[in-house]
This record gives sequence, structure tokens and C-alpha cells, in this order.
Amino acid sequence: MATTIYFVRHAHSVYTPDELERPLSDKGFADRDQITEVLAGENIDVFLSSPYLRAVQTIEGAADYYGKKIQHIEDFKERTLTEAPAADFQTVISKAWEDWTFSWEGGESNLAAQDRGVQSLLKVLEEYKEKNVVIGTHGNLMVLIMNYFDQVYDFEFWKRLEMPDIYKMTFNGKQFIDCQRKMETRIKN
Repeated sequence: MATTIYFVRHAHSVYTPDELERPLSDKGFADRDQITEVLAGENIDVFLSSPYLRAVQTIEGAADYYGKKIQHIEDFKERTLTEAPAADFQTVISKAWEDWTFSWEGGESNLAAQDRGVQSLLKVLEEYKEKNVVIGTHGNLMVLIMNYFDQVYDFEFWKRLEMPDIYKMTFNGKQFIDCQRKMETRIKN
């Protein structure tokens, strides 16, 4: 039997410099109902999340639906790009994806963030073998983890992600089998 990981990218959040306590926006709270609706049909056993509030809030409805608690996993937090807020986010993120070993001052390289996320995922695959596991996380880290298993998940893929989004990854032990998007594409206004 397979282990199934449902990576949930958090819904839209209100921008604040406080990464840990940044909450969902009104739109984010409205959109998280879609997460609950999708996951309600997936027989979820375990809910894990980045400790960041926006990731936790995104999967709370689904966890409540199943009557499950959400366990915080520090290593599923978003990757740190820079120590201080970036003046030009596009330049900062592009450079990080161009050179996987490069890191801005106080930030993580793609390789370092990917290693952190993958090591944590491998522990999850060991601990929750043959279970259906939801992981509330962040777009950049999620794609870095997915990229480790299939390089089709790259910077261009990351740019097309929605908020929120769900990707179902199937594993046999620690061997990657398949990945499917679970959210319906919405028309952007």
C-alpha cells in the first residue's frame, strides 16, 4: 500500500513582516473552504503543518472536518530568502533559482532549503507509512521538495502555483510514484 502526501500551499495572506504570525486574508479564509472540500473525500489520517499561521489556518477546516489535531513541523516553514525584506522580490527569487547554491545575506540557498524540506518529508514517509498525510506549507519550499523527486517542478512551475493549491504525491516506501494536482484551476480576475 502507498503513502500519500497532500502538499497544501497556504491560501492568500495579509502581508506583514512577521512571517510566523501572518494571518490569512478575507479571501484566504474564503478559499480555504475549497481545501476542506477537496480533502473531505481523501480519507486523511494525519495533519502536519509549517508553524506559520497562514499555513495552519489553511488546513484547519479540513483537520476539523476529520476531528484531527494539526502537528507543527518546523522544517516545513517557508524558505528564508533574505534577512531583511527584499526591495525587488522578483530579482531576489530569480537569482536564487538561477544558482541553487547561492544565498542572499541571512537567507537559504535552494539546495539548503530543499535538503531541509526533503529530510523532513523522508521522516514523515517513515513515520506515517501507508497513511494519507496533509502537509500545510509554502509555495517555494513545496516546489523545492517536489523538484527533488521530479525536475519538472521548477521555477516556472512555481510561478504558476495558485493560493491555495494542493498536490497529491504518492510514494511506495520512500520511492516517488506519482504527483497530481487536486485543485481546480480558477479563473483569475
